[in-house]
Amino acid sequence: MTVETLPPQPAGAPVDFPFSWRGDQLPHEIAMLRKEPVKRVRTIAGDEAWLVSSYALCRQVLEDRRFSLKDTSAPGAPRQYALTIPPEVVNNMGNITGVGLRKAVLKAISPKSKGLEEWMRAYAADLVDGLFAQGAPVDLRSRFANPYSEALHCRILGIPLADAPRLAASLDIAFMNSACPVTGAKLNWDHDMAYMVERLDDPATTGLMAEIAALRGNPDYAHLTDEMLATVGVTMFGAGVISTSAFLTMAVFSLLQHPEVWAELRDDSRKIPGAVDELLRVNLSIGDGLPRVALEDVKLGDVEVRKGELVLVLVEGANFDPEAFDDPHLVDIARANSDTHLSFGGGQHYCPATALGKKHAEIALETLIARMPDLRLAVPVEQIVWRTGFMKRMPERLHVMW
Repeated sequence: MTVETLPPQPAGAPVDFPFSWRGDQLPHEIAMLRKEPVKRVRTIAGDEAWLVSSYALCRQVLEDRRFSLKDTSAPGAPRQYALTIPPEVVNNMGNITGVGLRKAVLKAISPKSKGLEEWMRAYAADLVDGLFAQGAPVDLRSRFANPYSEALHCRILGIPLADAPRLAASLDIAFMNSACPVTGAKLNWDHDMAYMVERLDDPATTGLMAEIAALRGNPDYAHLTDEMLATVGVTMFGAGVISTSAFLTMAVFSLLQHPEVWAELRDDSRKIPGAVDELLRVNLSIGDGLPRVALEDVKLGDVEVRKGELVLVLVEGANFDPEAFDDPHLVDIARANSDTHLSFGGGQHYCPATALGKKHAEIALETLIARMPDLRLAVPVEQIVWRTGFMKRMPERLHVMW
């Protein structure tokens, strides 16, 4: 992992955040933050926030219930950027738990669900067949990572795979980082919600959407509206697809930048499951900070965070902290504590789809390495265009050959 080197900003002044959209190098500001792990920054929205970058303090924020995710969407709260979803949806898993749907959702996203792993392997193989049929070079993001993630979430939700493109088209706007409200986001949200409501009434619907639709006849769930149920489908597709596809794209990119690691996994595929956690640790796909609002005054390191102030957890700062990970810039798939990374968050908002996300990446990498053992970039790394103004860092295209 290379580190960007640029002149530092004046000491004491809030720095602009996020730092860099590039996913091929760690922003130079990370080194600066080692001396100031709780740093005042200015967000895209123009508000000030505390950026937390050491592993220990990041974990403290994620695990301390005095730092709230739900309250980041409250009226008048300082913003990281303009909301592109309704405020009440920000704390989505908390909402799911609150209305009694957590058990159904966790069952649906378990990689141990009957037939799911076999389906993932077969679909990944089909996509690679398509790559061979097209011939090199191909854009691995649009031809493999995206459709693999979209199809997985269609299967889990029980909606037609043919509808994936219309739902995925919303994500380019839904995950924008913008200082101003994005008009198209509301239009997309309304379209997607209407689509999911239709699926609730469609007898052809299977999977999670059919399971939660059936709850409408249960008096214990009489409080649930169709809008509440549809929100589960819209948010699961959106957050699930964008997170898994971005990480998978970046994981492959990391391996292609470290051919010695690719070769090690090619020679012994049994190392792939363990390698996924190290790839998650060095993954730079999280392009913003995990937001929390202080519910009361809290001492954070040497800083007194005041009630109502915005705190941003810098995952890449924690994952590359030398106090937590020896030689953090080295991609070491045998690293003993790789699985302590914070790429899935932590505390009460620890990502419930962690096991699914890991299995998704594991199967994809196994398939690519076995079927395309000589996979490599088809363009110089300097020609890769990185998406800007987005919650995820990722290349617009990842052209590869074999």
